[in-house]
Amino acid sequence: MCEVHRVFIEAQLRLRRNATAIFQDLVDAHGYSGAYNSVKRFVRALRKKTPEQFDRLSFLPGEEMQVDYGEGAPTLVPGTDRYKKPRLFVATLRHSRRSFRRVVWKSSQQVWAQLHEQAFRYFGGCPQYVVLDNLKEGVQRPDLYEPELNPVYAAMLEHYGVVADPARVRDPNRKGTVEHAIGHTQATALKGRRFESIEAQNEHLEHWETSWAAKRIHGSERQQVQAMFEAERAHLKPLPLLGMQYFTQGVRTVCDDSCVRVDHSSYAARPAAIGSKVLVRIFERRIEIRDVQGALLRTHAKAERPGSVVLPADERVFNPSRETRLILGQAKEIGEHASRLCELMFAAEGRVGQRKLWGIVGLTKRYPAVCIDGACAQALAQGVYSYKQVKALAERLFADAMAAMDEASNMACAVHADTMALEGTLVQQHELIRQTDEYADLFTHAALVASAVVAKAMDEKAGGQA
Repeated sequence: MCEVHRVFIEAQLRLRRNATAIFQDLVDAHGYSGAYNSVKRFVRALRKKTPEQFDRLSFLPGEEMQVDYGEGAPTLVPGTDRYKKPRLFVATLRHSRRSFRRVVWKSSQQVWAQLHEQAFRYFGGCPQYVVLDNLKEGVQRPDLYEPELNPVYAAMLEHYGVVADPARVRDPNRKGTVEHAIGHTQATALKGRRFESIEAQNEHLEHWETSWAAKRIHGSERQQVQAMFEAERAHLKPLPLLGMQYFTQGVRTVCDDSCVRVDHSSYAARPAAIGSKVLVRIFERRIEIRDVQGALLRTHAKAERPGSVVLPADERVFNPSRETRLILGQAKEIGEHASRLCELMFAAEGRVGQRKLWGIVGLTKRYPAVCIDGACAQALAQGVYSYKQVKALAERLFADAMAAMDEASNMACAVHADTMALEGTLVQQHELIRQTDEYADLFTHAALVASAVVAKAMDEKAGGQA
């Protein structure tokens, strides 16, 4: 009787309605006169499915390790009289079924990665792949095609040369081996037990693994687990010499001084652009700055004092109020007297006096250093520490030097003209014609002579006033 209503019943089943509701609608709307049990049997037959077939997976030695968390046995919480179940971490080699077990009170990114390290050391090597669930300690953003791993976990796996293979969401069968190992541990090693400390439970788990679990004959393989592990051990990757250096990672924005702020200190972030986002990895003794793709940009030693600024001098923006050493260095290049005058001016006026210092060293753009140094010598002799005074003296020395050079040049030209008139021909070289380097020395000599003349005049003026 139900067969004639098959189309209606199948449509209602797709709406996830039960047999009782379908029977009532058949009676009210379709004139059904049969019994409810007939509808129930018909619905049960339609719902019956062919059982899903699963493949029998096999793995090469050292190919895969499966990891997951479960619940441990009740353990006394330190400092209290309460018992609480800690988290049970199990790592199982897929080929041999050999397992590593540890209980911890709390999990975190670092704890999760450290448990993997302990498992690698326990097995004496690393597998090629690690299959894990999509818990946050391991997978930051689950995705069927490109899952995003937690940065600390990803760095740890890279350090050991292991590749993560997160299981698909809601697919526990992909890591059924470790799921079974957790159930076996809870039902056999921990069932009905209580422990007074985490350490006591871990000691019990290690003893149970080596004495019982590793010596059992595996049901489907019909081999001893320990014997299979001994064969698999040679296929594990060797461990690196040093363990993983752990860090915390955060996102920072590059400030307008080209630095990022980390724990109340500033660190240079170039070549990252101002206003851009960067990743900062904080290790125990160093700071790494990376771009958002993870490429390393800068590495700095971690500042010991809060408020420190780790920024090389050549990356700082020019700031006249802070460049005392630069000013005094440029003054020293001008000459001894310029250096002495600038040091005295800075000692007397401090930061405010730097403006005068910049003015004095800036005179090199207009006047030769010998004129500026001579002007500073005269200013020192007069006891007048003034930029305007130095500038006026430098202008006078330069003018006197130019006049002396013009006079010497005119004399040389007159001699040269007389010589040419006598010989009646033009020549490029002659004992009366000066070489080009002599003309360069002539200017310096003229400047020195002019400086001496001005100094003598100033001394005579001072003597007359006395």
